[in-house]
Amino acid sequence: MGDSRECAQCGKRFRPLREHARFCSAACRMTWNEDHGGTATAPAAAIDWSVTAMAEAVERFGQAGTWDLPRAAAAAGETVWWITLVDATLVRYHPRDYENTMAGLSPAARRGTEEALGGLRYVRNRIGRSTDPAELIQAGADGGWAWTPQAEPGLDGVPAGTREWELNRYRAYTEHLAGRDAAAVFRRCARFLEQAAGAVPVLERPAPGRRR
Repeated sequence: MGDSRECAQCGKRFRPLREHARFCSAACRMTWNEDHGGTATAPAAAIDWSVTAMAEAVERFGQAGTWDLPRAAAAAGETVWWITLVDATLVRYHPRDYENTMAGLSPAARRGTEEALGGLRYVRNRIGRSTDPAELIQAGADGGWAWTPQAEPGLDGVPAGTREWELNRYRAYTEHLAGRDAAAVFRRCARFLEQAAGAVPVLERPAPGRRR
């Protein structure tokens, strides 16, 4: 059962189609959200500031063309962290708004966005395992910084389900990030996440100055 997980609502084992999937069906997801409204919407108070921080990180990295490698790599690592944080938060707590926004993209744009986000999860995990971000970017052909091609990770001894996710992230990185302009990838992902965050109902957001 290494490639399955337990549904957070009904307890049934299921094979997830998305990395962060928590429910075996849309019905279970909707039931859980209705029963746990306060929990499900708790992070909404942080959505606006986290999206703002993500956008600022993306903008800063867009100015990194003249920076040296250590400074650019540090900025890339920070930007990856913000994008994957916002992505995981929306998938976990506002899956309907996230999925509806994704469904509104053209098939090509949807696949490109999903794969780009998968590639950034690969980067996040590499950095989380003490890989220096400087190993993941290099000077681009037209200025700026590009993602560096990476060797396929060794996954001996890794459970089947985990190995599948790791390989999917690696393939996404290889096909949609490696050799491509890092700033452009960041902008694409941030643009989608800003749209998805904007789709979260206004009533779930706190009034200005109000804290939860």
